[in-house]
Amino acid sequence: MSKEQHNGNFTDSSLLSERKRRDREERLNIVLWRQPLVTLQYFFLETLINLKEWTIKLWHRRSILVSFLLMLAVLTATYYVEGRHQQYVRYMEKKFFWCAYWVGLGILSSVGLGTGLHTFLLYLGPHIASVTLAAYECNSVDFPEPPYPDQIVCPDEEVSGGSISLWAIISKVRLEACMWGAGTAIGELPPYFMARAARLSGAEPDDEEYQEFEEMLEHAETAQDFASRAKLAVQNLVQKVGFFGILACASIPNPLFDLAGITCGHFLVPFWTFFGATLIGKAVIKMHIQAKTFRHYNVQQTYSGADGVPHRGENWLSWMFEKLVIVMVCYFILSIINSMAQSYAKRLQQKMYSEEKTK
Repeated sequence: MSKEQHNGNFTDSSLLSERKRRDREERLNIVLWRQPLVTLQYFFLETLINLKEWTIKLWHRRSILVSFLLMLAVLTATYYVEGRHQQYVRYMEKKFFWCAYWVGLGILSSVGLGTGLHTFLLYLGPHIASVTLAAYECNSVDFPEPPYPDQIVCPDEEVSGGSISLWAIISKVRLEACMWGAGTAIGELPPYFMARAARLSGAEPDDEEYQEFEEMLEHAETAQDFASRAKLAVQNLVQKVGFFGILACASIPNPLFDLAGITCGHFLVPFWTFFGATLIGKAVIKMHIQAKTFRHYNVQQTYSGADGVPHRGENWLSWMFEKLVIVMVCYFILSIINSMAQSYAKRLQQKMYSEEKTK
């Protein structure tokens, strides 16, 4: 009997795995270029469900919502009421949107815009390059504001003395680079929360990286190829060393850092241990490393093909970047629509499973 029961359980498990595989393939076919009407229908239905869930969550946190609205009302009144404080309000407004811009680019870089292409190469790198070239040309970083940062103009006063130092240039772009690094740290949170929720609930998330992580844990001792060994090294470093292991992984260019977030979530590493180490590593340490790479020599080599200095108007490189960003953003929007439509398809499949179990 025990042998028959074991065979029956094995057969049921195999059938269940096969059914999940078929369901996953069916969901992956729900994309705009294959099933446009179904994809759009599922996208709108998933959007309505999400709006309903968010409304319920906000209603359960009414006190926080009311406090936020009151604070927003005070800030709005401060913004529109005339007075001496307006010069400080305008200054804070400019700094806020400037920081939010770079944080947003950092988040998009970390989540990859669906392609994994870094916004560092598209925005922060060229910005550091422009400041660097202008600093060497003007022998100063005291660019008049305005028009900086929209346009870089040399100061009217002649600056005499030695050449501009690298640290002066880094100090000039430190705010932008730190905000971009903070954005990349925020963008690393989804893999952490996904793996943590899966571990606490016992559910199997529909995520390829998490499934790859689970398979890697199962075959950890028999892994032979370099990629598997590198992933295991990251996982072991984060799991055994903790805060400083996460800090080390976040402080260097690391394409496997998503695995560090999944590892931390899977092994229930405290949130502030993970996020604190990631924030320090990416916004402080890694920022200085990347900024140093754009010193004067590297900038000249990188942009030698451009028509003049990057801050001197439009050129073919900026035009190419602009068109590339447009394509990436369009692809990002399409991927969001497809992903939400597939989420709704998964809801329908889970509902079908529940109905079959109750029969």
